[in-house]
Amino acid sequence: MRTYFISLDGGARLELMSRAELDDAGGRLAQGFNHVAFSVGSASEVDALTTRLGRDRYPALSGPRTTGDGYYESVVPDPEGNLVEITA
Repeated sequence: MRTYFISLDGGARLELMSRAELDDAGGRLAQGFNHVAFSVGSASEVDALTTRLGRDRYPALSGPRTTGDGYYESVVPDPEGNLVEITA
């Protein structure tokens, strides 16, 4: 697997990832668009937004948790089922 980050002015980053194999993650092939992530600044903000989205019927599919690469995040679906990461 290869991962590349492109850092943009203003702090936004784009992550590009390639891998030799394709995984079936919950019925979604990991080819093409996979998810979008937004940093909210702190673990407490991740927790608060995850709780609020759960009350609004967008329950977390994972997290909040610290990932293997050190990010504190939760993952929620958007109205169309796309994955949205909320990170610290």
